[in-house]
Amino acid sequence: MAITLTQAAAKEVQRLVEQKRQDSGDGEQAEAALYLRVAAKEGGCSGLSYGLDLTDTKTDEDEASIQHGIELICDSMSLVHLDGTTVDFQDGLMGRGFVFANPKAKSGCGCGTSFAV
Repeated sequence: MAITLTQAAAKEVQRLVEQKRQDSGDGEQAEAALYLRVAAKEGGCSGLSYGLDLTDTKTDEDEASIQHGIELICDSMSLVHLDGTTVDFQDGLMGRGFVFANPKAKSGCGCGTSFAV
Protein backbone atom coordinates (compact mmCIF):
# COMPACT_ATOMS: atom_id res chain seq x y z
CA MET A 1 0.00 0.00 0.00
CA ALA A 2 1.27 3.44 -0.83
CA ILE A 3 -0.01 5.29 2.24
CA THR A 4 2.65 6.10 4.80
CA LEU A 5 2.02 6.39 8.53
CA THR A 6 4.67 8.37 10.38
CA GLN A 7 6.02 7.22 13.71
CA ALA A 8 4.29 10.16 15.45
CA ALA A 9 0.94 9.16 13.90
CA ALA A 10 1.45 5.51 14.84
CA LYS A 11 2.20 6.47 18.44
CA GLU A 12 -1.05 8.47 18.65
CA VAL A 13 -3.03 5.64 17.03
CA GLN A 14 -1.60 3.19 19.57
CA ARG A 15 -2.64 5.55 22.38
CA LEU A 16 -6.17 5.71 20.93
CA VAL A 17 -6.32 1.91 20.57
CA GLU A 18 -5.33 1.44 24.21
CA GLN A 19 -7.88 4.05 25.31
CA LYS A 20 -10.64 2.41 23.26
CA ARG A 21 -9.84 -0.98 24.77
CA GLN A 22 -9.86 0.43 28.31
CA ASP A 23 -13.13 2.27 27.71
CA SER A 24 -14.86 -0.80 26.29
CA GLY A 25 -14.54 -2.77 29.53
CA ASP A 26 -15.39 -5.87 27.49
CA GLY A 27 -12.67 -8.53 27.61
CA GLU A 28 -13.62 -9.91 24.20
CA GLN A 29 -13.46 -6.42 22.61
CA ALA A 30 -10.09 -5.86 24.25
CA GLU A 31 -8.70 -8.92 22.43
CA ALA A 32 -10.21 -8.05 19.02
CA ALA A 33 -7.84 -6.75 16.36
CA LEU A 34 -8.24 -3.06 15.63
CA TYR A 35 -7.25 -1.63 12.28
CA LEU A 36 -6.70 1.97 11.25
CA ARG A 37 -8.94 2.59 8.25
CA VAL A 38 -7.83 5.49 6.03
CA ALA A 39 -10.44 6.65 3.52
CA ALA A 40 -11.44 9.34 1.06
CA LYS A 41 -15.14 10.16 1.25
CA GLU A 42 -17.37 12.48 -0.74
CA GLY A 43 -18.00 15.71 1.10
CA GLY A 44 -16.17 18.62 2.59
CA CYS A 45 -15.75 22.06 1.10
CA SER A 46 -13.28 20.85 -1.55
CA GLY A 47 -15.19 17.77 -2.75
CA LEU A 48 -13.51 14.90 -0.87
CA SER A 49 -12.69 14.55 2.80
CA TYR A 50 -10.16 12.41 4.66
CA GLY A 51 -11.38 9.75 7.03
CA LEU A 52 -9.60 7.91 9.82
CA ASP A 53 -11.34 5.27 11.89
CA LEU A 54 -10.41 2.50 14.30
CA THR A 55 -12.35 -0.55 13.22
CA ASP A 56 -12.42 -4.26 13.87
CA THR A 57 -13.75 -4.91 10.35
CA LYS A 58 -11.43 -5.73 7.45
CA THR A 59 -12.74 -6.91 4.07
CA ASP A 60 -11.14 -8.88 1.24
CA GLU A 61 -11.23 -5.69 -0.86
CA ASP A 62 -9.08 -3.74 1.61
CA GLU A 63 -5.41 -3.11 0.88
CA ALA A 64 -3.35 -3.53 4.06
CA SER A 65 0.09 -2.78 5.41
CA ILE A 66 1.68 -2.85 8.84
CA GLN A 67 3.64 0.25 9.77
CA HIS A 68 5.20 0.90 13.18
CA GLY A 69 3.06 -1.90 14.62
CA ILE A 70 -0.23 -0.47 13.28
CA GLU A 71 -2.21 -2.35 10.63
CA LEU A 72 -3.41 0.26 8.15
CA ILE A 73 -6.26 -0.62 5.78
CA CYS A 74 -7.75 1.26 2.84
CA ASP A 75 -10.43 0.31 0.31
CA SER A 76 -9.41 0.35 -3.36
CA MET A 77 -11.69 3.29 -4.27
CA SER A 78 -10.12 5.49 -1.59
CA LEU A 79 -6.63 4.35 -2.49
CA VAL A 80 -7.06 5.84 -5.97
CA HIS A 81 -7.22 9.29 -4.31
CA LEU A 82 -4.80 8.61 -1.44
CA ASP A 83 -1.92 6.82 -3.16
CA GLY A 84 1.31 8.45 -1.98
CA THR A 85 -0.30 10.17 1.02
CA THR A 86 1.58 10.51 4.30
CA VAL A 87 -0.45 10.58 7.52
CA ASP A 88 1.28 12.43 10.35
CA PHE A 89 0.29 13.59 13.81
CA GLN A 90 1.16 17.04 15.07
CA ASP A 91 0.86 18.33 18.61
CA GLY A 92 1.79 21.97 18.81
CA LEU A 93 0.71 25.42 19.85
CA MET A 94 -1.44 25.84 16.75
CA GLY A 95 -3.36 22.63 17.34
CA ARG A 96 -3.31 18.90 17.76
CA GLY A 97 -4.37 16.34 15.19
CA PHE A 98 -3.69 14.13 12.22
CA VAL A 99 -2.32 15.84 9.12
CA PHE A 100 -2.45 14.50 5.56
CA ALA A 101 0.19 15.25 2.91
CA ASN A 102 -1.45 14.09 -0.31
CA PRO A 103 0.52 14.58 -3.55
CA LYS A 104 -2.65 13.95 -5.60
CA ALA A 105 -4.56 16.84 -4.01
CA LYS A 106 -4.78 19.75 -6.43
CA SER A 107 -6.43 21.97 -3.83
CA GLY A 108 -7.60 21.79 -0.24
CA CYS A 109 -9.50 23.70 2.37
CA GLY A 110 -8.03 25.83 5.10
CA CYS A 111 -8.74 23.28 7.82
CA GLY A 112 -6.89 20.50 5.99
CA THR A 113 -9.69 17.93 6.17
CA SER A 114 -10.93 18.10 2.59
CA PHE A 115 -9.30 18.13 -0.84
CA ALA A 116 -9.90 18.04 -4.57
CA VAL A 117 -8.10 15.86 -7.12
